[in-house]
Amino acid sequence: MNYTEMSQSAMEMMLADLRESYDTYVSMNLKLDMSRGKPGEDQLALSNDMLTILCEDDFTSPGGIDCRNYGGLEGIPEMKALFADILDISPEEVIVGGNSSLAMMFDNVAVNMTHGVRDGEPWLTQGKVKFLCPSPGYDRHFTICEYFHIHMIPVPMTPTGPDMDIVENLLASDPMIKGMWCVPVFSNPEGIVYSDETVRRLAALKPAAEDFRLYWDNAYCIHHFNGRQPVVPNILRECEKAGNPHMPLIFASFSKVSLAGAGVAAMAGSLSNCEYIRQRFFVQTIGPDKLSQLRHVRFFKNYEGVMKHMGKMAEILRPKFATVLDKLADELEGLGIAEWNKPEGGYFISFNILDGCAKRTVALCKEAGVVMTGAGATYPYGKDPRDRNIRIAPTYPSVSELQKAMEVFCLAVKIAALEKLMEA
Repeated sequence: MNYTEMSQSAMEMMLADLRESYDTYVSMNLKLDMSRGKPGEDQLALSNDMLTILCEDDFTSPGGIDCRNYGGLEGIPEMKALFADILDISPEEVIVGGNSSLAMMFDNVAVNMTHGVRDGEPWLTQGKVKFLCPSPGYDRHFTICEYFHIHMIPVPMTPTGPDMDIVENLLASDPMIKGMWCVPVFSNPEGIVYSDETVRRLAALKPAAEDFRLYWDNAYCIHHFNGRQPVVPNILRECEKAGNPHMPLIFASFSKVSLAGAGVAAMAGSLSNCEYIRQRFFVQTIGPDKLSQLRHVRFFKNYEGVMKHMGKMAEILRPKFATVLDKLADELEGLGIAEWNKPEGGYFISFNILDGCAKRTVALCKEAGVVMTGAGATYPYGKDPRDRNIRIAPTYPSVSELQKAMEVFCLAVKIAALEKLMEA
């Protein structure tokens, strides 16, 4: 029955039954974590051989670099080549760093704030810096902006990516908009793949700020688990065609491919941008963890090895996402209180409940022992203007744990929705 069409007395009876079932789950003292998009133990186990793939006399890269020593500021050539194949660019356009692409994003924002873009005027001295933030979006992007007191402007997401009419109008009129976050493939949390038109319009932007930067977070570019890997236009090449060769900075990592805490990250951009970054790295570091890079090269060997590995990953993720989506369909479809996406890849499911119910739903889940991502986290400053979006992360729990967690979640959704409807 559609909840929005129920009488007040019917809602009261339904709510009483649901609360009784909910209390049963509370008494179970469950401890289930769906708060972040962490790889599960079964995913991590796929890369366990990486831990022993190097022996005490096997520390030299195929190109002859002693990976125990200093140097190699931009990574060993073989790791650069592996990222280049994944991102469809040249190895010369890649700089390999530590294990975290988020750290590389943070670092680039920090340098632009204090030293400007390509030796330009520091952002800090120009006034109130602003970023465009497609929303719902990745909470850690927003946290970087908050840390540097960058004003965030939410941009609605559409089925083909950010609303480009809004993006183009804002950028053309405001020289203090210095950056924009983008997750072009399986966006976090909605799983949207940017359309060809969206990518080309982004590449052809005419921002009022000459020092505007497009932060292109390609975190999930090979994380498909249903069907084929999506292909979007190459942002670097499209920007070159549009006369904006230095505008994009591309980021990617192996954090959700190999070992989350011991992966390898990289950034990419124009040859000129890479040269500026190399100059900074000379001051900042004496070299990344090249042994970790060598382990990855030995383990994966090449692009084909990476994709074979991701096929195994897909076999693990597919039933987890199916468990969540099946439970949502069985319990909530047709009730008129929620909608959700059905992603073909990535790490999340974006769930929208009735306006004003997300925080209450997450709180009910927590009380019953199921920890979700905080309501509002997918919006700048943690403020969902409609209090309706919840990010579901199915990757970490086992299938059996997911089944139990989703039973609690669906109960919480129903209770929160009925409570809101009865207020009307």
